[in-house]
Amino acid sequence: MIDRAGASDVLNPSVIRFRGAYLNLYSAYDGRAWRTALATSTDGIVWTKRGIVLSLSGWEGSYIAANGSAVATSDRVFYWYEAGDPLRIALATSPDGIEWTKDPHPVIETGPRGSFDERAVSDPYVIRAGDRFYLFYTGLDRARRQRIGVARSEDGRRWEKLRSNPVLEIGAAGAFDERALGEPAVWSSGGWWWMLYTGSDRAEHRKIGLAKSADGVDWERDPGFPPITGGEPWDSAVVCDPTVEVLSDSVRVWFGGGDVPSPDQNLHGQIGMGILKSRPLSDAPVESVH
Repeated sequence: MIDRAGASDVLNPSVIRFRGAYLNLYSAYDGRAWRTALATSTDGIVWTKRGIVLSLSGWEGSYIAANGSAVATSDRVFYWYEAGDPLRIALATSPDGIEWTKDPHPVIETGPRGSFDERAVSDPYVIRAGDRFYLFYTGLDRARRQRIGVARSEDGRRWEKLRSNPVLEIGAAGAFDERALGEPAVWSSGGWWWMLYTGSDRAEHRKIGLAKSADGVDWERDPGFPPITGGEPWDSAVVCDPTVEVLSDSVRVWFGGGDVPSPDQNLHGQIGMGILKSRPLSDAPVESVH
């Protein structure tokens, strides 16, 4: 677990393997702003913090340059993150996870008037499928509804939003995701695309649900999957921000958690890890969360 020592909250892990090690680009809140920090590990369990690696600059404003998603290539790391007011999605690249070069402008802007993402685009999660990148994200509309959309790109910089957006709607009254959903984590396995996502209820308690898709575009919730809740005092009110590693017989999930039902910060956020079994995945319980 990555604790919040030195920060008010640590959340939004993005874990990748790069040059034989695990890198975790996570979000750290110091009471004024969110920035991106780095931790490294040999096994994905025991982590060493390396400090802040991405701070605010230029058009990004003074609140956030974090909540991102990393993808490793053979020689560098791509990291898409949210910044600005309104929130938009930016891109930075690095040869080592420590020194970063930012693109000068956002790579995904808010949508047109009346669209599901006209007020904000945030919480990117990027995967590579075939010769394209797919970026799943949270869109905010004028009614303050948060739903999930997807964009695709050949180079990671020029993105096309799908016309089918949003691809996942808010849940029914009384559901764990009746107020909002977002923070997707996506992978493919067994001929399906899978998505873990964060849902919140009207009291701002957050849990993680599962959806599946045959093509990455048309999504449906998995009705046999019980939402993931916190099993310890530190994540008793909030479980959120999943990121995944697909293994031969399971999926490792790193996630954020907190003991205060807050929608953004000051929830005593920390980062934990769990194992998602795959027997089959659509019936998968969480084996352990710590």
